[in-house]
Amino acid sequence: MLTLNPSTHPVRQTLTRFVDIYGLPNHVIMLAAMLGVSKAEIAEFPDQTYTQRDTQFGVRKYFQAAILAIICLSLSSASVASGNKEKIGGYFFGDYYYLPKSHHGKLEKRNGFQYRRVYFTYENDLSDEFSMRFRLEMNGKSFPTTRQATSKLEPFLKHGYLKWKPSGWRTNIYLGLSGTPTWRNVEKVWGYRSVAKTVLDLHKIGSSTDFGIAVQGDIDASNQISYHLMIANGTGTRAEIDKNKKIAFSLAAKPVAGVTLEGYVDRENAADLGKWHTLQGFLGYQQERFRFGIQLANQTRQQADMETLNILASSVFGAVQLLEEKVWAFARFDRLFDPNPNAETIPYIPFDNTARSNMMLVGLDWAPTEAVHIIPNLIFVFYDKPDNIDKPDETIMPRLTVFFTF
Repeated sequence: MLTLNPSTHPVRQTLTRFVDIYGLPNHVIMLAAMLGVSKAEIAEFPDQTYTQRDTQFGVRKYFQAAILAIICLSLSSASVASGNKEKIGGYFFGDYYYLPKSHHGKLEKRNGFQYRRVYFTYENDLSDEFSMRFRLEMNGKSFPTTRQATSKLEPFLKHGYLKWKPSGWRTNIYLGLSGTPTWRNVEKVWGYRSVAKTVLDLHKIGSSTDFGIAVQGDIDASNQISYHLMIANGTGTRAEIDKNKKIAFSLAAKPVAGVTLEGYVDRENAADLGKWHTLQGFLGYQQERFRFGIQLANQTRQQADMETLNILASSVFGAVQLLEEKVWAFARFDRLFDPNPNAETIPYIPFDNTARSNMMLVGLDWAPTEAVHIIPNLIFVFYDKPDNIDKPDETIMPRLTVFFTF
């Protein structure tokens, strides 16, 4: 599947040097073999054992192993040019941020550089009907306050699934760790995940990925009505913890060109969280130089010996092209009609958990080339006055975001 000249191929030279310094663990050798690096080629590498000098790296071995896995994946990219149906790609986005004001006093005047997400994706069409995806994700630490609280970017499995598209069907079947239907269509219309998550994602009212089985497709031949049903653990990228499963379902219609109407519902009965139910409605409109969306959702949380909690959230957003293929302007307004008890755990944007929050976001997107976007943006969070306590201070955060793909 893959033939490389060890003495001349630059990726092989880099890998060989890295392995010579750090060693190559067995599970990475297995991964390389699965991706088409032959046993003979693996045998050409230097001794794949950890020596005593490597013990000083401790837990760094896992991160180094992931880097080596990525390099091994990159080796198979040479086969793409020869006609194999493989794809390798990914993206980075991060910012320079400044916090002149925040309800968190310790964060005021904070500024810094950060990666908020790094993706690496390998996809392979195994046959006319079957394909697979392997995707790693890495995220930077959000607002650490001590050096001890910081950590290096460590990869985890974001997607790992087998996809079956039966011949003649308008259906895709996913088995494994795949994307949920919760805000899939909303995020497509929003278009700026590199700047901010959609409102449910931002406030942890759901998960973008889960482990289970999903069926997604079109009901009609004109592709005007689509569905997405998922039965999964309900624990995101983590392992299952009980016997119960989460059921999520979306139904979307495109009655006229550019318009998307979607209804979404999910139900979960988790041993540690209780019964959670989510309802969502979405209206989106897209054309070549303009897009717009309105989202309204409510989540009900019922837990034994606790008062039932409702979280009602809304979002309105839009984007317009100012210069052909180069500059877009965008704006968004989110409102939570109820305090979010998990607000303090939201990464990268400080929120208070005692009051109803409002977030305004504006920015410009300049694309000097198709794969690179430079996005200056401003986030402004303010609150309603809570009962019996003081209103939290506003958060103001200008950022310069850079997003690039490969």
